[in-house]
Amino acid sequence: MAVPILKQGPYLIASVQSALTDAELLELRNALVLMVGKYRSRGVIVDVTAMDVMDSFASRTLRDIAHMIRLRGAETVIVGIQPEVAFTMVQLGLTLEGVATALDLEEGLTFLDRGVKKLGGHVGASG
Repeated sequence: MAVPILKQGPYLIASVQSALTDAELLELRNALVLMVGKYRSRGVIVDVTAMDVMDSFASRTLRDIAHMIRLRGAETVIVGIQPEVAFTMVQLGLTLEGVATALDLEEGLTFLDRGVKKLGGHVGASG
C-alpha cells in the first residue's frame, strides 16, 4: 500500500506521502472503505499535505472516498490542502463538494471529535 493508514482510537488516518498514481488512489479508496467496517471507525482523516498537485481524478476520488465512507456510517475530513493546490483547484473548477476539509491534522481531529460528541458517538448518523 502506497499510503499508510493508522488507527487512532475511533478514527483512521491516511497520510499521503507523495503524489499518487490513479491506481494507488483507487487502492487507497478501497482500503479505507473496507477498514471503516473492519475497525468500526467513526471517522477518517486523509492528510494530503504532501500533495503538490491535485488533478480531476484525484479530486473526484477523494470526494468518492468521503461519500462511500459516509454510506458506511463514518465521516471523512480532507486535511492539509496546500494554498497553491487550492488555488489551482478553484481555477480548474475542481471541487470537493459535500466533503469536510480542515487546515491540518489537529483541526481534522477536532472536527471529528465535535461530530462524535454531537451525534452521540455516530459521526455519520442522520436523523
